[in-house]
Amino acid sequence: MYINNEDFETWMQKLSKKLTEIGHDLKSLINTNEVLDKDEKLLDNQDLAFLLKTSYRTLQRHRTSGKLRYFMIGHKTYYKASDVREFIRNHGNGGMMSELDKQV
Repeated sequence: MYINNEDFETWMQKLSKKLTEIGHDLKSLINTNEVLDKDEKLLDNQDLAFLLKTSYRTLQRHRTSGKLRYFMIGHKTYYKASDVREFIRNHGNGGMMSELDKQV
């Protein structure tokens, strides 16, 4: 297989850009143990959608309405378990809360 110099340079630039993005994401994770409480659990979209038996879109609606607190690292959305518990107390039902307590 032959790759000409122009294609190789383009590929290397894309690779370098992606590695830089990964480096920034890793830097943002370095101090998370100082940011979060020792016993604090994090949930991502997939975890929370599964636990609440809802869609990603429904989670997005709750985020944009300000009902559900979240934060982002890179392009990934995370939720603190304590924020999810508060959301369920204020907007959910008791069954949702017991499911969360079993999982987290």
